[in-house]
Amino acid sequence: MKDPAGEIETLREELRRHEYLYYVVDQPEITDAEYDALMRRLQELERQHPELATPDSPSRRVGGKPREGFVKVRHSAPMLSLDNALNEAELRDFDRRVRDLLEGARFRYVVELKMDGLSMATHFRKGSFIEAVTRGDGTVGEDVTENARTIRSLPLRVATERDAFEVRGETVMNRRAFERLNAERDERGLSRFANPRNAAAGSLRVLEPQITASRRLDYYTYFLLVDGRPAAESHWASLEELVRMGFKVSPHRKLCSDVDEVLAFCAEWEAKRGELPFEIDGVVLKVDSIEQQRRLGSTAKAPRWAIAYKYAARQAVTTVEGIEVQVGRTGALTPVAHLKPVEVSGVTVSRATLHNEDEIERLGLHIGDEVVIERSGDVIPRVVRVHSQGSYRKPFRMPLHCPVCGGKIVREEGEAASRCINTNCSARLKESILHFASRGVMNIDGVGDALVDQLVDRGLVAGVADLYSVTVDTLMALERMGEKSAGNIVRNIENSKNNPLPRVLTALGIRFVGERTAVFLAEAFGSMDAIAAASVEELQEAEEVGPKVAESVFQFFREPRNQELVERLRAAGLPFTYQLGRPKAGPLKGLTFVLTGSLPNLSRDDAKKLIETAGGKVVGSVSKKTSYLVAGDDPGSKLDKAQQLGVPVLGEEQLLDLIKVE
Repeated sequence: MKDPAGEIETLREELRRHEYLYYVVDQPEITDAEYDALMRRLQELERQHPELATPDSPSRRVGGKPREGFVKVRHSAPMLSLDNALNEAELRDFDRRVRDLLEGARFRYVVELKMDGLSMATHFRKGSFIEAVTRGDGTVGEDVTENARTIRSLPLRVATERDAFEVRGETVMNRRAFERLNAERDERGLSRFANPRNAAAGSLRVLEPQITASRRLDYYTYFLLVDGRPAAESHWASLEELVRMGFKVSPHRKLCSDVDEVLAFCAEWEAKRGELPFEIDGVVLKVDSIEQQRRLGSTAKAPRWAIAYKYAARQAVTTVEGIEVQVGRTGALTPVAHLKPVEVSGVTVSRATLHNEDEIERLGLHIGDEVVIERSGDVIPRVVRVHSQGSYRKPFRMPLHCPVCGGKIVREEGEAASRCINTNCSARLKESILHFASRGVMNIDGVGDALVDQLVDRGLVAGVADLYSVTVDTLMALERMGEKSAGNIVRNIENSKNNPLPRVLTALGIRFVGERTAVFLAEAFGSMDAIAAASVEELQEAEEVGPKVAESVFQFFREPRNQELVERLRAAGLPFTYQLGRPKAGPLKGLTFVLTGSLPNLSRDDAKKLIETAGGKVVGSVSKKTSYLVAGDDPGSKLDKAQQLGVPVLGEEQLLDLIKVE
């Protein structure tokens, strides 16, 4: 039998290594699934042996319980802001002042990209991460330790001989994560973040660490301190030590012997800034020698040995000549402005995103207006504001039907985005097929991005139901597809017909209908036809189906193109009825439970199985219909809601007694 302590420590070291390879140096050696399997094994062992849990375990990144607020913490030394140089002349003036104060002594500059994020100090003791504090006012910041713990590029343990030290750096959100986050907020009808910096700051300062964990933040480091003072004799040496310890340090940095080299570096990265995965707004230069930094000193607000060279804003003024509507992969409609071509940072721009109707209304924008546009890397430019109203203005109206397929357009109450609800709309077809075939839905192994791209682009599949007409010969005509692989995929497609009705419902891609809601609908109505024929009021009689979900289901089945899809799936042989099982007999028959927190001896799955075996039902959220909340350590907001609604709260022992006594 394996030693649990030894296996746990081996797993932790292996996971730390893979986190470093993936999040710091971008050289992963294993797949996400393999990483997840290692993490699940570690979590299982730590649940079985809670006495072996440690705060620096990789399993602790998932995010702790919600916080009531942030504690103020005083910094070990002030986190000073930097003076700015806005052009070459101002940068040369700074260089002249440094040379005068150093009285002709030789010196070097370290130049680094100025990332547009949120400054944060992290503290380590005996190699383990113990605390993270935001910059705040430079003297006092906020303790964001639990949120920072979820940032994968921040190591929770490092190899070092230093007893205690502090690392300062920038918390950033890369462009791809930023666009994904705003797309998700569009989907949910929430306001967009204005830029990656605001998104990073908002993500780091939320009171729910699990929200921080869901947004991929990065932590790039640039200072190493001991007792509030630089840890090495030169800034460059500190950066190199940070790299050796496993921290993420920007590879785009340089030692420069004079200001001309600095200016060349600034010009190089101003031209290449769009190639970076994150936003920068300039370059920071620092005198390398710590002794010379001490001689130069600081003013009340900023050091005299460092300055930020700021790039000019990448904006321009032009005219909106028209607005067209594009349909995204999820069916969301996005208005795009067609612009009078204008050059921004050496690139000719002729279109810019307007996001949604609410954004157009907020801007007060009409076709014909002059607008300020802003370009951010390779992301489509956006309209910042109306510069002046045009002589001939024309208001914009969102179309009533999808401009791609002619399907019905729906905008849910309280949401920003309008969307096409035709699952087979060609603009969203690839996404619909991938969702249909994905694991946990129809589970058709082998139907991934590359295959779907070829099937759709070659016109071999024009709708989701066409998957069931795909043959081995069809697949063998595609790139990198042999007879054995083609046969396996066709077999997997055929086997998917054995999935129950809830899986088919989920696969249709009805908004707000996931696996759980699909089960409740199937249990309540018993067949696809009954669900399709139900009114909004009748749909709400199903468990956990509220007005928003009911309206979405109702509208989906009123779209003729979706009705056609359903009939084609019926003809393909998919199950459209659901065998309602008899309620299990047992002491908990008819009772509904919600689980929250960590129970002393039972895992969440074990507790759920016990309840269901005894005839009870486990649901995910607390409502007036909940019979009991079963709460362990760190229960979170579900406990508050249960207390507000008067729902009885049980511990583990009380639950076990209830199963025996009832």
